[in-house]
Amino acid sequence: NGSSLFTGDAGQGESNIRRWILENDWLEAIIALPLNIFYNTGIATYIWVLSNRKPEARRGKTQLIDATTWFKPLRKNLGKKNCELGESDTARILDLFLNFTESEQSKIFPNEAFGYAKITVERPLRLLTMLDADSLERFAVACREQKEETIVPVIREVAASLGDGPHLDYNAFRRTVETASAPHKIKWNSKRWKLVQTALATRDESADPVIRREEKASKTDVPETLYGRYGTDAGTVVEYEPDADLRDTEQVPLLEDGGVPAFFQREVLPYVPDAWIDEAATKIGYEISFTRYFYKPTPLRGLDEIRADIEALEQETEGLLGAILVETGATE
Repeated sequence: NGSSLFTGDAGQGESNIRRWILENDWLEAIIALPLNIFYNTGIATYIWVLSNRKPEARRGKTQLIDATTWFKPLRKNLGKKNCELGESDTARILDLFLNFTESEQSKIFPNEAFGYAKITVERPLRLLTMLDADSLERFAVACREQKEETIVPVIREVAASLGDGPHLDYNAFRRTVETASAPHKIKWNSKRWKLVQTALATRDESADPVIRREEKASKTDVPETLYGRYGTDAGTVVEYEPDADLRDTEQVPLLEDGGVPAFFQREVLPYVPDAWIDEAATKIGYEISFTRYFYKPTPLRGLDEIRADIEALEQETEGLLGAILVETGATE
């Protein structure tokens, strides 16, 4: 049935099977059959023509044949089956397949036309820090619950130094905390920073991006803004902490002009200039949509036809309002 053509997201089983078949160039054609051609089911059905010995002319290509309108009605329904392929219908399908030419019912595509890259679009986490009395009390309560009371005096010391806030540079705040912790020999782990973020920080678009990693630029670690590696004036490469709440995905056709970089520059960066692609999360998927390739839009009605209908309705309703008013006595 049709589910084998498009179900399954990029990286999932169904999509990977389609990818395996197409990238190995084993798919010659897919033929869409008429509806209600089988007993007890009205679902769309398709024939997959597979071969590991494709002729030279077919290599790297896949043919789609729309045979949904070619059938012979049955005199009497058999369950939901109300039609069948006649000899002439079968001959038309075979002719299209063997001739391997394009027509209204036959489309030929490079295998890559069915593939796409599913990219993950990230944006930086931006945190505003508050060190007022209410925030510090909330932080102290959270630390007691997690048995992390030893870090509370350090944060209170930093608050006395920096003031209530708001502090828009979480990176500077973090460096200040680490400096203040050194005399107390306190080490900071992810759990403790999580307590700080939960109790003292909130997301704010006006805040500076939170830095996840900063290293000196090298031959193997160069700035590449498309993938979230930004160069600094100090000669370092910075990566920002992604904000899971702002994470999004996009599907980019494998045959996109200019590939993923061109798509990202055109469709994403004009709207979210601080976005980047999580290169490691990119997945390749394949799907085949007959509707997309054989869609026939219903022609719009002409203005003259619409105008004629309106005038006919006006004639039918002429005098109707007056008759209603007379019957209700509203005209008296």
